[in-house]
Amino acid sequence: MTRFRYYVASSLDGFIATEDDDLSWLLQFGFEQFQESYDRFLADVGALVMGSTTYRWILDEGEPWAYGSLPTWVLTSRAGLPVPDGADVRFVGGALPEVIPRIRESASGKDVWIVGGGPVVAQLGEADALDELLITVMPVTLGAGRPLLPWRRTKPMRLTSATPMGDSGAVELVYDLRG
Repeated sequence: MTRFRYYVASSLDGFIATEDDDLSWLLQFGFEQFQESYDRFLADVGALVMGSTTYRWILDEGEPWAYGSLPTWVLTSRAGLPVPDGADVRFVGGALPEVIPRIRESASGKDVWIVGGGPVVAQLGEADALDELLITVMPVTLGAGRPLLPWRRTKPMRLTSATPMGDSGAVELVYDLRG
């Protein structure tokens, strides 16, 4: 069964990026301690969803496209965004709930990774389309920035695991939003 999973790193005070979308606070951590968890997660992913700011950030990093031919849905009103060679990028505008069935189908029975972007996760949360949160809480505070969960949900989430990530001081929290 395809699940919509928000897999993200957050500061201890609940931000995924600074106000100007800088991630240097996160990039200071060596990712070797997180690689096994990431690889295990990515093995279950059949499609990705992200906003255009996250997409541009990934492209601007200058690294090769890391997602192969996985269908990548970019929610945007921008025209003319580039597409990396070999990537299956699908630009969509308008209301996200209308596209959810197509995103689910493109995952071919695997999970959908909500890569980043508060507005994207907020739309999915408001549409009750999120199944799971996988949040790696990093041991830093930003004081302000792009919020981790910019939508209101008063129904409790069920914590299914809390895993320390090596000696980094980070903890991976997994919440089931359905059970």
